[in-house]
Amino acid sequence: MTDGNTSAPATTASAAAPEGALALERGAAFPDLDLPDHTGRSRRLSELAGGDPVALIFSRGWWCPKEQRHLRELVELQDEFEVAYSRIVVVSIDPVEVQAAFRAGLGARFTFLSDADRKWLPRLGLLEATDTVHEPYQPAAFTLLPDLSVHRVYDGYWYWGRPTMEELRRDMREISRSVRADWELRRA
Repeated sequence: MTDGNTSAPATTASAAAPEGALALERGAAFPDLDLPDHTGRSRRLSELAGGDPVALIFSRGWWCPKEQRHLRELVELQDEFEVAYSRIVVVSIDPVEVQAAFRAGLGARFTFLSDADRKWLPRLGLLEATDTVHEPYQPAAFTLLPDLSVHRVYDGYWYWGRPTMEELRRDMREISRSVRADWELRRA
């Protein structure tokens, strides 16, 4: 599942996607997830993208110190995403109420989607195989074009495999340049 980033050991869910799981690789169409957000409202990923680039983050859950650290970094980046017409969306197995509290505690303004029923987890093939207690998502990130096609994939099983804020900035810049007709300065 990696796109040139550090891959997890063969014992993780990234070693091989389960049979029937979608191919989540560069250039592929990411599925239009339909899940409740942190307020309980049903949302589609395409609606949240709203014609803009997306950083889609799959998280183990609020209880993981690595997730807490990474999401605090994303909160620091949210102002830039907002003024640059880009979106951050986080998906975890946390129930809506837990996500709402975690989001508020972080000071996040971006959307959290709850897959507490694990509706998409098996289809995406992102089960964290080493955690048999919570059965969460394996940490992963996808940068998506507005049409939800995959620009870049990050395997975050190991913390250093997650996208840095500079990598997210780079990806959003590359995507924006490719989809914004008015990106280049027009000379008279």
